[in-house]
Amino acid sequence: MSAVTTNIRQTAIDTIRTLSMDAVQTANSGHPGTPMALAPVAYQLWNEAMRYDPQHPQWPNRDRFVLSCGHASMLLYSVLHLTGVQEVDQAGEPVGQEAISLDNIRNFRQLESPCAGHPEYGEASGIETTTGPLGQGIATSVGMAIASRWLAARYNTAEHTLFDNDVYALCGDGDMMEGVACEAASMAGHLKLSNLCWIYDDNKITIEGHTDLTFSENQVDRFKGYGWHVIEVADANDLEALGAAVEQFKANTDAPTLIVVRSVIGFGSPNKANSHNAHGAPLGWDEIELTKKAYGWPTTEKFFVPEGVKEHFQEGIGARGAAAYKQWQDVWAAYQTANPEKAADLTTFFAGDLPEGWDSEIPTFEADEKGMASRVSGGQVLNAIAKNIPWMVGGSADLAPSTNTLLKFEGAGDYEAATPCGRNMHYGIREHAMSAVCNGMSLTGLRSYGATFFVFTDYMRGGMRLSSIMHQPVLYVLTHDSIGLGEDGPTHQPVEHLAACRAMPGLYVFRPGDANEVAESYRASVALSDHPTAMVLSRQNLPTLCREKFAPASGTAKGGYVLADSDGEPELILMASGSELSLAVEAYEQLKAAGVKVRVVSMPCFELFEDQDAAYRESVFPASCTARVAVEAGIRQCWDRYLGSEGEFVGMDSFGASAPAPQLYEKFGITTKNIVAEAKALLA
Repeated sequence: MSAVTTNIRQTAIDTIRTLSMDAVQTANSGHPGTPMALAPVAYQLWNEAMRYDPQHPQWPNRDRFVLSCGHASMLLYSVLHLTGVQEVDQAGEPVGQEAISLDNIRNFRQLESPCAGHPEYGEASGIETTTGPLGQGIATSVGMAIASRWLAARYNTAEHTLFDNDVYALCGDGDMMEGVACEAASMAGHLKLSNLCWIYDDNKITIEGHTDLTFSENQVDRFKGYGWHVIEVADANDLEALGAAVEQFKANTDAPTLIVVRSVIGFGSPNKANSHNAHGAPLGWDEIELTKKAYGWPTTEKFFVPEGVKEHFQEGIGARGAAAYKQWQDVWAAYQTANPEKAADLTTFFAGDLPEGWDSEIPTFEADEKGMASRVSGGQVLNAIAKNIPWMVGGSADLAPSTNTLLKFEGAGDYEAATPCGRNMHYGIREHAMSAVCNGMSLTGLRSYGATFFVFTDYMRGGMRLSSIMHQPVLYVLTHDSIGLGEDGPTHQPVEHLAACRAMPGLYVFRPGDANEVAESYRASVALSDHPTAMVLSRQNLPTLCREKFAPASGTAKGGYVLADSDGEPELILMASGSELSLAVEAYEQLKAAGVKVRVVSMPCFELFEDQDAAYRESVFPASCTARVAVEAGIRQCWDRYLGSEGEFVGMDSFGASAPAPQLYEKFGITTKNIVAEAKALLA
């Protein structure tokens, strides 16, 4: 059948709409209204504006498109199918099949289909990030824009431009209401990210009804206050106005851009347009038939792609993207000849690898009874590593002096609007946005890190969870890890946070017990390429253990290891992490002197320990030894798998208090004396 109308642009737009309607209805689940409203916006971006090669969707200098309103996922899947985006292998080379096929769309929201209810990174080429939790997508896009500017500042030369891509994010009222979006918008405005464009779908509808129920601020004034350039488009169907708005964005060089687009949710639906009834539920086949009739579409056809539509996209984004990719390849070839050292760095970077010798300067710490806080040793180790990973970039939520995460080596510098080559990010007091921005930087290839006090993972959890879902190696440096931070009191003393972080699938939580365990924890953490890590560090000093007397800290690489052992099979096992490890060692010395066959197990990372084979785990925790005591200044919950039914726990079962750390440890019974008493009671 030929094109439905003589206007191929309108036919292409209506194909996006009808594919979305049919997929949602077939699944009997999903959101049809926004794809129907924003199909012209998606068309204009992809076919007229974006620099993107569907044949090479992992091209480093591609423009990025983020669908922050992830419930409208069929908008993205329809566009990926119609533009012919190809699936690629791990090297970024096409494998000869579409990333999203028509059969995939027919199986929208079904098991094993890449067309999940919300876009999932890694399921198909062209999905730049996982979205769904509102606000996360646009916040992540800020990290992508930061990374693009950083790469340009570090690696472009006067003769060769390798990085100058733009980042587009499509968002709705729900995104705008979320606090993480406010934090991210503020940060983007401060950094003058002129390569960032958010397109706001101003449809004035949420699930409960019209937005005037809850939402009345002036978005134009709000974003101007953030330092953004704001453009208004009165009608989402006005392609010329949309095109002009995007051209204004591209011409702007001193601020991020917000394009406010007025749309009608469920556009074309005779009975459900401009209604919350088009928001979170299928239209119904009868209403779809009426809507298709309004479009001039065959009413009985489902998943219909008219002749000429895919060819139209090939002539647009396909041809334009291929030419841009070819031009970039030519620049890259010349760059490698002219800048061999930088090119060698970038070759490693593009491959997602770490530079050779990245861990060669990690320090070894001498035994010291006084020791140092693990946040202090952590800062030394972080600097030693980052110095040798040129694309390691990060910082703290206004706490760098306390978290010790400032990079101090020559050439590190600060990332600011005027110095986008700096490696020290200053996130401001924006923990939630920090985690999302770290994700965006990581998705662009940087080894990103963010730091704050451990208790504020309460604010960061949304972004941390997405780091894990997407298998991004983001490093979270989390200091002030327990009641040991002292006088700031229970609001700042993390008690349940270790258990909460360890409960997150795929997040590797490190809590090292002395400076050398810190060093080995960082070595193990940075080597992980497909998991985020939480580096949980102390405020108070931790004794640096003598490794001639105790087992080497290299055991940290297995997550848990025998630090000190008995002569013969143990009759008691003491286990601990972090700042309580030294207490377990003191108890070991007393119990050993009393004739007890006791073993101390250091457990800096449960997740790494669980990755070991059963034989190793049994060698550390032999089933025959059931008398076990765990020590940690947090709640018991995550220790039960190692304690068994007969073990005892020395730790917290309440919130903390405001007092000096030594008094708090005494008050809550986390002492050598109490560990010994619990151990003897088990053996009695």
